Amino acid sequence: MSGDRAAAVTVRVPAKVNVQLAVGAARPDGFHDLANVFLAVGLYDEVTAAPAEELRITCTGPDADQVPLDRSNLAARAALLLAERFGREPRVHLHIAKDIPVAGGMAGGSADAAGALVACDALWGTGASRAELLELCAELGSDVPFSLVGGAALGTGRGELLEPLEVGGDFWWVFAAAEGGLSTPAVYREFDRLTAATAVPAPAAAPALLEALRSGDAVALAGALANDLQPAALSLFPSLAHTLAAGVEAGALAALVSGSGPTTAFLVKDEGAGRTVAEALRAGAHCRTARVTSSPAPGAALVPRAS
Repeated sequence: MSGDRAAAVTVRVPAKVNVQLAVGAARPDGFHDLANVFLAVGLYDEVTAAPAEELRITCTGPDADQVPLDRSNLAARAALLLAERFGREPRVHLHIAKDIPVAGGMAGGSADAAGALVACDALWGTGASRAELLELCAELGSDVPFSLVGGAALGTGRGELLEPLEVGGDFWWVFAAAEGGLSTPAVYREFDRLTAATAVPAPAAAPALLEALRSGDAVALAGALANDLQPAALSLFPSLAHTLAAGVEAGALAALVSGSGPTTAFLVKDEGAGRTVAEALRAGAHCRTARVTSSPAPGAALVPRAS
C-alpha cells in the first residue's frame, strides 16, 4: 500500500567515522570548507515512520533522554522538508531507536534525518529520486548526505558534496563513548580560536590515506588518520587525551577523536584485538562504554517487514 494507509516503515542508518577531517578557515557564511573522508561503520539507528494525526517524535535507546522530541529534532525537520517539497501534510509518527552515541561526533542526528527522509518517502509514496533525496539531505546538514549513501566517500564543500571511494577490505574499530557530549558548533568555534593566528591551509584529502582505504591496509590507514578538529575537542574536553592514550597502550593501531567528539575511535588489527582494547577502555576512569564494530557499512536502507 502507499500513502497514509501504508503500514509503518523502518529504515536502518549507520554511524560514521571521519578517517580524515581536514578543515579550512572559516568562510564568510560561517561554514568551513572541508576535505572529509567518511567511513560508515556498523553501529545503527533505526527510524520508523507510521501514519499519525500530526507530526510526533519518540525515541528509545541509550541517552534517549538527550534527544529533542520537538521540531528542532533533525528527523522532524527532514519530515517537514519532504512534506513541504511534495505538498503533503507532515502527519507522521517518527520513532527513533538509538544505538549511535548521542552528541558523540558519529553523525547520529544526521543519520536519523536521512532515515526519516527515506522512511517518510516510502510511507507517503512520494517517489523522490535519489538526487532529490540527496538535495534535501544537503539542506538539512553537512553530514546528512553521507548518512544516506554510506560506504566510504570524500566530502568537500561543507562536506555535503560526495565522491564515492573504493575500500579494499574491512577495517575494525573500537568506539569509546565519554560521559557527556560536545556541541559541534562549539568545537568549530574553538578551532577558529586556536587557529586565529595561523594561516589555515586549504583542505585536501591525503593521497596516502585514500590509497590505504583502496588497498584495505589497516597499518597504512593507521599512519594516515587525521582530524583537524581534534585539538579543539581536546581543549574543550581534556579527559579525552587519557582515553586516546589508554586505547593505544592496549594495542590499538591508532586513535583519534571521531569528528567533533567526544566519542574516540580506535583502529585495530582485527575483531579480537578490538575486544582487548574495548575491555581495557571500559576498565578506565574516563570511558562510559566501548563498542567493537567494522567498516564499511551500507547507507540508509529499508528494513524488510517480518512476514
